[in-house]
Amino acid sequence: MEVSMTRPLDGVEVVSLAVNLPGPLAAARLAELGATVTKVEPPAGDPLAAAAADWYGALVAAQTVVTLDIKQDADRGKLDELLETADLLITSMRPSALAKLGLAQPQERFPRLSLVEIVGHADDPEVPGHDLNYQAVHATLTPPHMPTVPVADMLGAERAVSTALAALVARSRTGVGQPYRVALEEAAERAGDAVRYRLMGPDAILGGAFPGYGIYECADGYVALGAVEPHFFMGALAVFGADGTHDAFRKAFADKTVAELEALAAAHDLPLNGVRTPSTGK
Repeated sequence: MEVSMTRPLDGVEVVSLAVNLPGPLAAARLAELGATVTKVEPPAGDPLAAAAADWYGALVAAQTVVTLDIKQDADRGKLDELLETADLLITSMRPSALAKLGLAQPQERFPRLSLVEIVGHADDPEVPGHDLNYQAVHATLTPPHMPTVPVADMLGAERAVSTALAALVARSRTGVGQPYRVALEEAAERAGDAVRYRLMGPDAILGGAFPGYGIYECADGYVALGAVEPHFFMGALAVFGADGTHDAFRKAFADKTVAELEALAAAHDLPLNGVRTPSTGK
């Protein structure tokens, strides 16, 4: 039987005006799904290219990047040409800036075009903010440490992708595009649910209270044990001779290397792996 190589978004055209992280991440994911993505950047470029050049390069690898000053009539005309055939427009500017460009309701001029507008706050999208701010108000930070993952940006990007897919489905029924808004703070709030509902966080069951789910020091580093299900936990007890307490696991791991522990885990089908740190990557 032949397997189709057609990707789900083949034939879909996306124009992205979004810079920094959430928008480019979303656009890259849509490109992975088969969409043709044109990334329109201002003359100053995307700040992400200066902050993380390799990541930026990876995200735009499957996109066409064009530089336009859309505040100028000539370049704005070129943008409108792109929007004439586009299915989706992704933006990440304040609503007031979008309105000044006449793009707050783009379907009024381009009937089949849906807008996916990425903003910071749902209640007042004009308020400035970034990932760190959104995490700060939803209990996913551990001061004074900086986060190692931009949770709100990455979850917000996935929300933008799912919203874009929903927009395409809705248009298939009505024939007309619509504007949609994705708030990064709402993405951070959903991430914070893990703490709010006491699944994660200090002394929560997956925040250190359960011995089968934790980070333990070993002879040459640290390992992460994720033996949540009963059969995994019982297997860990049997393999490491532990009695189910934190101290027992600490003693069992203390004189073994990461490689030795990973080998034991692989041999006995246990969810354990060495911890790679942000500073070393290994």
